[in-house]
Amino acid sequence: MESKPQMETLLAFFKALADENRLKIVGVLANESHTVEELADILALSPSTTSHHLSRLSKAGLVSAKADGHYYRYCLETGVLQDLSQRLLNEETLPKIGQDSKRMTFDEKVLSTFTDAEGRITAFPRQEKKFAVLIKHVLQSLDKGVRYTEKQINEILLRYNVDTATLRRGLIDYGFLERSSDGAQYWRI
Repeated sequence: MESKPQMETLLAFFKALADENRLKIVGVLANESHTVEELADILALSPSTTSHHLSRLSKAGLVSAKADGHYYRYCLETGVLQDLSQRLLNEETLPKIGQDSKRMTFDEKVLSTFTDAEGRITAFPRQEKKFAVLIKHVLQSLDKGVRYTEKQINEILLRYNVDTATLRRGLIDYGFLERSSDGAQYWRI
């Protein structure tokens, strides 16, 4: 079963069972088949409410109806229930359900919070750990083995934020950038 149809089947299965009265209906029908009126009486529900719940269970394939004179008798499809639970809730299938979800890493969260769509830094975080993520983000635009003048470095850093001094100092403090003793040249380590 593919991931998308499998997810839809799982959702339908759990939605059908995600109601106390529907679970009670499943329990009652596990013993024997009943009409809507009998189920309504057993569960102290109105026949229309009982029909609604039976409809939800039927759509999920968990309950079927068979004509019995003027009434329909509902029975639990135990085979379907067992098949769905074995097929959908096994050790191989469950981990696959989460594969489609995108879990953001810490760095992605920081970047989405402190940068705009173009990657420009909109604010500097107070936490050093988050600031380091932004510094690594800026570092990507500097090539190893290239010596930059201060003007060139500032032009590159200006693409990220107007506070080029904070960015330059961060690159140096975190050991990503080295500069000559006179401050005329910078290079990536």
